[in-house]
Amino acid sequence: MNIPRIAAAALLLSALQPAVAIEVPAIGGSRFTIPVASMKQMRFQTTLRQQFDFSCGSAAVATLLTHQYGFPVSEEFVFEQMYANGDQPKIRKEGFSLLDIKRFLASQGFIADGFKLPLQKLVDAKLPAIVLVAEKGYHHFVVIKGAADGRVLIGDPASGTRSLTFANFENIWSNKLLFVIHGAAQAADFNRVADWRSAPHAPLENGINRDGISALTMSKFGPGDY
Repeated sequence: MNIPRIAAAALLLSALQPAVAIEVPAIGGSRFTIPVASMKQMRFQTTLRQQFDFSCGSAAVATLLTHQYGFPVSEEFVFEQMYANGDQPKIRKEGFSLLDIKRFLASQGFIADGFKLPLQKLVDAKLPAIVLVAEKGYHHFVVIKGAADGRVLIGDPASGTRSLTFANFENIWSNKLLFVIHGAAQAADFNRVADWRSAPHAPLENGINRDGISALTMSKFGPGDY
């Protein structure tokens, strides 16, 4: 039984299909089932997907509270509350604002504000934050979930959890404003292992050696070589 090949096949299936369950033969003729999540599903395991084109703000808030502060709320609940108490025509046209987000968080007992600070300050403080980014021609809110090894981990309500290099993140971070909950640092989760599982680091340094392939090959013995 070639277990590594079975594992590789499982990963391939997970990338191609929404969800699958594979049966793996075991010793003695028995079989066991392994549920396999697709990459798309994994990206939304700790990031809540926005339900409408203009609801990235409510999905970002729900993601922040549910997965970074252990305060479970649904995107639907956040949306309903912010929409009911906000400027509805403006929301339908432009989406939610930081003021809408601030008011909702206050209604749930969280004090939040925007700060013009370098990204490294957030990393040092180990605090998640909501930020506004400009990407693919439009602005939307995402959650900074962590940062490590030169990468920023974001929860994007449109595309799920993903990582960017610091440089790429800085390029799309439009207003350089960090919107954070303060006074609850002890409850904040930053750099959660569960979040990083959705955006694993590609170990390119362990791939082909750019200095040559001598380490991957073996010379053919000639006459008299032993």
